[in-house]
Amino acid sequence: MYFMVKQVWKDIFCAAQTCLDAALPEDKQKLTQQAASAWHSSELSHQTSDAPNLIGEPGRPEKPELVVPRDLSRRSATTPLGLAALIHSLCHIEFNAINLAWDAVYRFRDMPREFYTDWIKVAVEEAYHFGLLRGYLIELNYDYGDFSAHNGLWEMAIDTAHDPLIRMALVPRVLEARGLDVTPGILQKLQGAGHHRAVDILEIIQRDEIGHVEIGTRWFRYLCGQRNLDADSTFKDLLLQYMRGKVRKPIVRDARRLAGFSNEELDYLEGLSV
Repeated sequence: MYFMVKQVWKDIFCAAQTCLDAALPEDKQKLTQQAASAWHSSELSHQTSDAPNLIGEPGRPEKPELVVPRDLSRRSATTPLGLAALIHSLCHIEFNAINLAWDAVYRFRDMPREFYTDWIKVAVEEAYHFGLLRGYLIELNYDYGDFSAHNGLWEMAIDTAHDPLIRMALVPRVLEARGLDVTPGILQKLQGAGHHRAVDILEIIQRDEIGHVEIGTRWFRYLCGQRNLDADSTFKDLLLQYMRGKVRKPIVRDARRLAGFSNEELDYLEGLSV
C-alpha cells in the first residue's frame, strides 16, 4: 500500500517547493493534497522574507523521455496505439500543469492571499486530471512514461519566471488556453470513435481548464492595474515579444469568453492565427 508521512511546512512557499521537487507522480499528487489541506486549514502563512530559488527543472520521473515535438509518437483516436499516445500526451500536459501551478505559488511572493488560494486550487485540479488520464491509460495497458513527450510548457515557465504579469499572460492565457481551442475537436473525434470514457474525462478537464485560464486572466488584469498598464495593449505586446505575433488556429471564442477574454482580444487573436 502506498503511504507518505504527513509533511509539516512553515509556509506555503516551502510546501510549494516540496510539491515541485517531488519526482514520482504519486508523491506529487499526495503532497498536493496535503499542502492544499494545510493551506485551507490556515496552517501555512504566505508571508516570508526568503527569496525564491532560481527556476530549474521540477521533479519528474525518469520517463517519459523528453524530445522535440516533431519526434513525438503519432496521436490518433482511430487505433489503439494512437489513442494511447493521445491520452499519454494529455497526461503529460496535466503533469506539467501541476508543476506550473505550484511554481506560480512558489515563485511570486508578496501577492494577495487569494492569488495563492487560486493557484493551489489549480494544482489540486490538475493533479485530479492527471489521475483520471493516467488511470484511463492504465486501462489501455499503458502507463505514464511509456511514450516520449516534450517540455514546451515548462520552457515557457522558465522564460516568464522573472515577472508574474508575464507568466499570467503567457502560460494560462496562451499555452493553456490552447487546450480550450483544440479540445472540442479532440472530443468530436473521440466521440466518433466510440471512446466514451475518454470523452467523459476530457469534458471534466475542459470545464475546469476554462476556470484555470480565467484565473490567469483575472490576475493578469490585476497586475496590469497595479502597474497602470492597459491590459489589452499589454497582452498584444507580449504576444509579439514572446510568440512572434503568431497564434495557431482555431480560436474557440465561446470558451475563451468564459475564461475572461475580451472581444477585442479575441478579434486580435483571430487576426494573428495561422
